Amino acid sequence: MAAHINDEMLNKMDAYWRAANYLAAGQLYLLDNPLLKEPLKPEHIKKKIVGHWGTVPGQNLIYVHLNRIIKQYNLDMILLSGPGHGGNFFVANTYLEGTYSEVYPNISEDTEGMKRLFKQFSFPGGIASHVAPETPGSIHEGGELGYALSHAYGAIMDNPSLFVPAIVGDGEAETGPLATGWSNKLVNPRTDGIALPILHLNGYKIANPTILSRISDEELHEFFHGMGYEPYEFVAGFDDEDHMSIHRRFAELWETIWDEICDIKATAQTDNVHRPFYPMLIFRTPKGWTCPKYIDGKKTEGSWRSHQVPLASARDTEA
Repeated sequence: MAAHINDEMLNKMDAYWRAANYLAAGQLYLLDNPLLKEPLKPEHIKKKIVGHWGTVPGQNLIYVHLNRIIKQYNLDMILLSGPGHGGNFFVANTYLEGTYSEVYPNISEDTEGMKRLFKQFSFPGGIASHVAPETPGSIHEGGELGYALSHAYGAIMDNPSLFVPAIVGDGEAETGPLATGWSNKLVNPRTDGIALPILHLNGYKIANPTILSRISDEELHEFFHGMGYEPYEFVAGFDDEDHMSIHRRFAELWETIWDEICDIKATAQTDNVHRPFYPMLIFRTPKGWTCPKYIDGKKTEGSWRSHQVPLASARDTEA
């Protein structure tokens, strides 16, 4: 493991990840009592709970690890989030790092600001449930499924220093626009930046399993290799592995991916006709990772039931 990735940093990253998960969950459920300083009551919970949880914890994990390599290597990076309605993840992270309050001073970094942050999410007169252009740091409309890779490749053209990770939901990966977006054949690593597709393979879309989660690893890797990629795979959340071990493995993988990107850019300076196989990431986590494994006796984490809102009738549930 790289010397600069130590246990102190990994502990901070884990705390950040857990805080982002809480802020994302709070946006789904809470009207009041944002820090849970008093016992939860029905009036603290939204009457109509609208939004998505299934993709959120995985995207939060990606976000904090991308933040780490931005700081470590002083990168010029933007993140595109393609999954349709995971907007609470992006808002949670930009609020946690302070950007959201800079852009929207009424959403202040205190208890009252957090209360307003939670209330506005997917609420009349508030903000969308998907990653939207008005979200700080986003140039992409998460509700328009299938265009994440097209936007990522458009962003890097004639922008050689830009690095654009683009998260693709595995349901989104079945759309027509996304199917035509995998191709990287027009990218020139000397004059263009690098786009890194991240396939968030959590197994389900709405109420059905996804195609790419039901084929063998060999088939999946062969498919992406044929598209011009060198696939890396990361699996987390399917056993009792502790979070520190997950963070450590993920940090090591990002070092490997970044080293490969640097090698591609360096080679391009002397060999302008060589077309490399670009890295991409197959990121496997359970659908709704970290939510209750079962609710009312029905499997929730790792199933289609966590796609939108686990405990959708939370207002009627005993606190």
